[in-house]
Amino acid sequence: MTVATPRPVRVAVQLQPQHADYHQLRDAVRRAEDLGVDLVMNWDHFYPLSGDPDGKHLECWTMLGAWAEQTERVEIGALVTCNSYRNPDLLADMARTVDHISGGRLVLGIGAGWFRRDYDQFGYEFGTPGTRIARLAADLPRIRARLAAGNPAPTRDIPILIGGGGERKTLRIVAEHADIWHSFSDAETLARKSAILDEHGAAVGRDTVAAVERSVEVRGEPRDTADALVAAGATLLIVGVSGPDYDLTDLAKWVAWRDAR
Repeated sequence: MTVATPRPVRVAVQLQPQHADYHQLRDAVRRAEDLGVDLVMNWDHFYPLSGDPDGKHLECWTMLGAWAEQTERVEIGALVTCNSYRNPDLLADMARTVDHISGGRLVLGIGAGWFRRDYDQFGYEFGTPGTRIARLAADLPRIRARLAAGNPAPTRDIPILIGGGGERKTLRIVAEHADIWHSFSDAETLARKSAILDEHGAAVGRDTVAAVERSVEVRGEPRDTADALVAAGATLLIVGVSGPDYDLTDLAKWVAWRDAR
């Protein structure tokens, strides 16, 4: 079982780019940074995931470039980029560019993809979970190689966040490539899968307890779940907020909890 680590506990927000105009997202980013969050994220889809399926929606990476200019302190990234939607070398160069625009604050969040409507409407091959995961595994070395080849080089070793919980394949990819693992799980599941991740780490010769930060989505009151999640090893706690209003009330509670630790 993975236990709590000396890493600082951080609080992030996922501003879901659905049902909103851009000025509402821009305002939410400003308010989140003013609250003191550590990381502001969006997601990489082309249609809303909740509410009106044909509601307003805006594109992920164009938005990250704007956030890189707008913000001064917070890290920024996607929770998560769909690996299927862009050539991996292009994605790496996009990441390198946003890294420079932001002054070294980009987190490259990535996953294998799952939302079929995106694929069907934009002409991507959906395949199977297995083929999408295999493509992610094949593309991550290309992404790393392209980042290393860029001129100017990235301002830092850009952290890679990988989202997903598949115990046999996805966690192996996490063990090999990730700096942050977003686990989509509760405390009990996080602890169990963290142990599996560490087994994969041992198999590939990497100390994933030390090398891979654990990330989870949180909801509601911190007093209900925070201590258990941190005890299970989570140090990046992400609050999801949808448009158009982007109510940051719960986020403020998690920031206050973090600051009171």
